Order: sequence, then C-alpha cells, then structure tokens
Amino acid sequence: MLGLMQNQPLLISSLIDFAERHHGDGEIVSRRVEGDIHRYHWRDVAVRARRVANALDALKLQFSDRVATLAWNGYRHLELYFGVSGSGRVLHTLNPRLHPEQIAWIANHAEDQVLCFDLSFLPIIQAVHAKCTTVKHWIALCDADKLPKNSGIPGLQSYEAWIGAQSEKYRWPEFDENSASSMCYTSGTTGNPKAALYSHRSTILHAYAAALPDVMCLSARDSVLPVVPMFHVNAWGIPYSAALTGAKLVFPGPALDGKSIYELIEAERVTYAAGVPTIWQMLLGHMKPGGLKFSTLKRTVIGGSACPPAMITAFREEYGVEVLHAWGMTEMSPLGTLCTLKNKHLTMPESEQMKIRLKQGRAIYGMDMKIVGGDGQELPWDGKAYGDLLVRGPWILREYFKGEGGNPLVQDGWFPTGDVATIDPDGYMQITDRSKDVIKSGGEWISSIEVENIAVAHPAVAMAACIGMRHPKWDERPVVVVVKKAGAEVTREELLKFYEGKTAKWQIPDDVIFVESIPLGATGKMLKARLRETLKDYRLPGT
Repeated sequence: MLGLMQNQPLLISSLIDFAERHHGDGEIVSRRVEGDIHRYHWRDVAVRARRVANALDALKLQFSDRVATLAWNGYRHLELYFGVSGSGRVLHTLNPRLHPEQIAWIANHAEDQVLCFDLSFLPIIQAVHAKCTTVKHWIALCDADKLPKNSGIPGLQSYEAWIGAQSEKYRWPEFDENSASSMCYTSGTTGNPKAALYSHRSTILHAYAAALPDVMCLSARDSVLPVVPMFHVNAWGIPYSAALTGAKLVFPGPALDGKSIYELIEAERVTYAAGVPTIWQMLLGHMKPGGLKFSTLKRTVIGGSACPPAMITAFREEYGVEVLHAWGMTEMSPLGTLCTLKNKHLTMPESEQMKIRLKQGRAIYGMDMKIVGGDGQELPWDGKAYGDLLVRGPWILREYFKGEGGNPLVQDGWFPTGDVATIDPDGYMQITDRSKDVIKSGGEWISSIEVENIAVAHPAVAMAACIGMRHPKWDERPVVVVVKKAGAEVTREELLKFYEGKTAKWQIPDDVIFVESIPLGATGKMLKARLRETLKDYRLPGT
C-alpha cells in the first residue's frame, strides 16, 4: 500500500520560489568585479532568474543542455544557479584557476552550449574561445555599457542586455527530480578532470542536510559569507541552503585578501563564514598586527584540507569564533561530515574537547561511512584502527560523467574516497591521510597531516607539507617542506626540536626543507605530487 501524500518533485526551482514568497526581503550583498557593493533581495534574485530562463529559451537550448559559468561569487552567478537549473538545463561551473588548456578541454567534454563569464576572466576567454568548439553563445556578466569593444569573442553579449530583453514572467517546468541539475569537475591532478553530475533530488536533499543544527545550522537570522568559491562544488551547497532558510548572503567577489574579507564581515554583520584554511590564514594575518576583533562573526566552517590546530585555537581563544571542521568531496556534493560536539562533551575540559574538534566530524544524515582494511573487511570504530574510507548516500556519486576514470566506481553501493581514516566509538571520523600520501616507515604508517599540523603550530611557519622520501633501510622517511612567515626566522634544528614531545620520536621528520612557496592546486590544496617531482633529486641526510 502506498502513502496518500502529494507527489511533488524535488526541484531547484522550488527553492527560489520559496525564498521569493517567504523571504523576499532577505538581503543579497555582493562586492562586484567593478569594485562597488551591490544590494538587492531574494525577490529580485527570483525575478532575474526567471529572465535567465526566458533568455535560455530564446537561444533554443534543449532540456539538459549545459550552461557554463566562469565567475566569482556574486549576485549574477546566483541568478544563473537558479535560472539555468530551474529551467531544466545543467549549470556547469568552470574553475578559473585551472590552466586555459584544461578549461577548454573541460568545456568541450561537457559540451557546453553557453558560457557566462566575469570580465576579470576575459583574458582566459580570449585564450580559449577558439578551442571551445561546442560553445555557441558568449555572455559577459556586465552592464551593456561595460561590454568590451573589439574583444575578439564572436557574438559577445552583455548579461544585462541579454536578460533585460526578457519577461520576468516564467512558469518553471516540472520534470523528473533525478534529472541533472549541475556539474562540477574534479581538479584533475592526475589524468583528465572528471565530472560529478548532480541531480535536482540530490541537491535539494544536500541543502536540507547542510542546514541542520549539527551541520551548518543556517537560518533566516544569519548573515552568511561563502568565501569558498561558487565554482568549487557549488560553494559547498550554501546558495541552495541559504534560499531554503532565507539567510542573508554576502558575496566577496574577487577580493579575497584578508583586509577585504575582514571589512566585508564587519560591514555586513556576518555571523557565519565558510572557506578553506588558506583564506583564513590571510584573514588572521591581517587582523593580528592591528589588534582587530570581530563584532558579529560567531561560526566558521573550514574544509577543503585539514584545519591546523593552531588556527582553531586562534579563532576560539583570540576572537571568540567557533570553528566547525568539515570534510567532503566534489563527488559528494560535497558535505560528508561536520564536527560539532555532542551533549556529553560539553562538560569535558577544553583540552579534551579540542581533541574532538580536530577531527573531521560526524556523518550528517543522508551519508553513511565505513573504513576497511586491505582485505576489504570493515574495521572497528575504536579511534585506533585506520583504513580506506568508503561512503554512500543519495548525494554521492555513482559514476563519473561519460565514464571518465573507469566505471563502475561504486562497489556494493560504497564509493571509495581515496582517504585513509579512523572512526571513534562516538562516530567521529578523522582523516589521517590521502591513500597516496600516507608514509610507510619500517612497516609503520606515519600521517603526513599530523606532521604538517605540528609544523604549522610553530609561530614562524606559514605553511608546511610533509612528504615521504625513499630510505634504504626504512622504505620511506618523512621530510617537512616549510614556508616561513614574512619576517620570521626558524632553523632546521629549531623546528625539528619543536617536534619533541608532540609525537613519537620515530615520527619526527628526518629533515626540514625551506622553500619560498608550496604549489597549490585550483582549489587551494597542496600539490604533493608536484612537490615530489621538484624534489626528485633530493637525498635524505645520511643516505
């Protein structure tokens, strides 16, 4: 016997309809590429998203045709999020930090029909447009009078003229909730990038889960600053969760330096922010010398890579901001876990609470996880055993678009994340390494993340990467590659001594290598494969 409930598909258009009807006066604030601040409301997003849908209809785009964006976090990008997907097309966010050749390859692989871009990325478009063989329409996200003359881009239109010619009336179509809504490509550090193709259903369920109290805890009382780019896994789903809850959105545009972020947080009374550790390093680096404080910021979620303990401590003790450690992947839409304390932890000493906060957190409803050994057998949740982390759930990838990377990936319903982790009896997961980065020394495993976290806790260290180097006796030994803070000094011997008492003696790195910079990928993660290639001629001391 079936239930007698109404059968309404879970579609992204329902989010913007809800935001318009019930939170129409909720603010959307954007720092534009032009440098000024733009303000309007959720009701305006809805009106202009309908204009986008009409404009796509006028181009004769078919259902599920791909519309690409190359844009910063801003109000026009937000309108495309809803106008493209809501009308049944697929939003494809391109990452401007990739090499132009890779951007062109991705656009062709996705078969993008339209490409909308911020003017700051015009040089990229000029470099790739002739190679993007499927793109028929080029839209510059600007006013008509800002459209560049002699751009060399055939048929280039301004976004405002493009949607301004359209009616604000539009009836969102109804279709299968499992239809594709958006797509994001992995950063492609090995081989070609691969696309995760999200559905309307998966996106709505992820938006619900992300807004829950033990996850991002978003509400209409929040002023939310997503510093995580909208071209990186849909800004961790925040635009969708904000529409669902009616939260105020504050977009930073291209100004991601510490000073600009701090000023925006204060001016817009931001209560909640989200970003990767490198962004918050710049923010704290701006605040500390001037003795600056936050007046409204209460929570920040940090993901993308492990958050150094020193950063969690600084935010909590110096600025009164709760740091929420999170973990996920492009293939997971992206949220998998988020670290919030349980009731029984609240009476623990701060030092014991910190041990929990350093973990990547508990699974959020809709996502299940387990760790397995080399034989594929599930390992216990004792906080000690570590193995390959597998996940499953309604917003987790089943296979890559067009079968890139080899399909089927999922074995018995579980997706292999490529991470090595432990899970404690309370369900808190902690990433100990990427499977390709874990260091095996004398038959024992060393977590590169732990080695890096200790180094970054030193007051002279800005960034650290731990990699394993070949050793004739121990197979591999760890070395730590370090970028010093501006004006700070620390010697190899001082840093190695800093490790004493903080980790087992055999886990202390054999050497410290000081560099000017550590290579970062398109999403801000350290590229250890490139670092190893750079150090291919390096020899460990005594070998």
